[in-house]
Amino acid sequence: MILYHGSNIEVKKPDIVHSREKVDFGRGFYTTPLLDQAMNWCRKFIRRGNSAFVSVYELDDSALKNCKLLQFDSYSEEWLDFILNCRQGKDRTDFDIVIGGVANDKVFDTVELFLDGLINKEEAIGRLRYAIPNAQICFRSQEIIDRYLHYIRSDKL
Repeated sequence: MILYHGSNIEVKKPDIVHSREKVDFGRGFYTTPLLDQAMNWCRKFIRRGNSAFVSVYELDDSALKNCKLLQFDSYSEEWLDFILNCRQGKDRTDFDIVIGGVANDKVFDTVELFLDGLINKEEAIGRLRYAIPNAQICFRSQEIIDRYLHYIRSDKL
C-alpha cells in the first residue's frame, strides 16, 4: 500500500518523537492513502511562505496483521470517544496503528458543538454519519514504522 505524508520538510526517516500529543489519534506519525489529502495539508505551509513536501512510503501489508490495530470504518460513537480522549491527552491505549477518518475543520465543528454541550452525542453522531471520512493512518509505534514503512521519495510542491 502506498501512503503519503504532507510536511514542510522531507521526511525520509519517520518517527513519533516529532509528533504533537493531543491530536486525532494521539502521538504518532500520520499518513494517508489519499495523495490529494496530503497535498491539501501542504497548502497551509505554502500559504505561510514555507516549503512543502509530500513524502511517499510503501507499507508492507503484513504490518496490519502483525500489530495491534484499531480501525474505524466510519465516523461512529467509538471514533468520537477515541478522538476526544486523544485530543484531551487521556488516551491510555497501546495500539500500534490507528486507521480512520480525519477530524478536519468541517467534522470538528460538530465535535465542538458536542463538547460545548450544544448538541448531545446522538445528534453529533447523526451529523457525522453524513460526512464522508478522509483517511488517515497513524503509526504509534516506532518499531512498526522501522519494520514496515519504507520511504520511497519526497516531492516538493
